[in-house]
Amino acid sequence: QVQLVESGGGLVQAGGSLRLSCAASGTIFGINLMGWYRQAPGKQRTLVATIRTGGSTNYADSVKGRFTISRDNAKNTVYLQMNSLKPEDTAVYYCNALRGAGSWWGQGTQVTVSS
Repeated sequence: QVQLVESGGGLVQAGGSLRLSCAASGTIFGINLMGWYRQAPGKQRTLVATIRTGGSTNYADSVKGRFTISRDNAKNTVYLQMNSLKPEDTAVYYCNALRGAGSWWGQGTQVTVSS
């Protein structure tokens, strides 16, 4: 099993920045993909960004150039640096880890961007 704990959400004005963290624990050996997803009220959960073990990254078009995903393997932590935030970025942000057929989710952290 893998446990994921997100932190770093909050309220920020449009144009501001936040950094989300996702700390992984448990049986983390073999995790090959970690990512951030978000879910706005009344909408489906969508991909924000992913990062593979080798470091390759992938971003949703809506966040390219504004968000950066990174990982600290020594701390078993994945980060999401969010700059130039917009009101439409408001959502609950979830961390995800994949290992083979297994998928684990964190509890989510709320990000609210005011206009």
